[in-house]
Amino acid sequence: MGLLADPTRLRVVAALALGAATIEEVAAAAGLELKDVALAARRLARGGLVRREGHGLELLTDRFGAAARAAAEAAPAPEPLSEDPAESAVLAAFVRDGRLVSIPAQQSKRRVVLEHLVRVFDAGVRYPEREVNALLAVWHPDTAALRRYLVDEGLLSRSAGLYWRSGGWVDV
Repeated sequence: MGLLADPTRLRVVAALALGAATIEEVAAAAGLELKDVALAARRLARGGLVRREGHGLELLTDRFGAAARAAAEAAPAPEPLSEDPAESAVLAAFVRDGRLVSIPAQQSKRRVVLEHLVRVFDAGVRYPEREVNALLAVWHPDTAALRRYLVDEGLLSRSAGLYWRSGGWVDV
């Protein structure tokens, strides 16, 4: 997949994927010079992504799936988000790359996610609503729903526009 890191080769692959079948058609579709297309096609052919026959080019699309599967198998397993396997399973379903992909509808799962999320708030610190929104926006765009759920679950308290952590586990 490193072959696609080069912008010229990526444009050649895009043109082939969109139906170009010769070096000339790729050059026209990608807005590239013939010599640049020829060089990129030769490199892609050596990498096994393109088949060249004279001026004809064929994108070997099955190779992309195989490369993606190989990369996924080689990738290290993600770190568990909790030491408890049940909590870790819930968090893995709803948290991707440090973001909440959706707010769980089921209360028990939502509680697990909220207890994980409330750790961004320090105990004993009072936060204005703007700061609470900024901290929650890192996780999910619906900050109002997250704020409401955190207060309803007793994990945050609020008064006079200020919020503070009032529940959940505290790491010591």
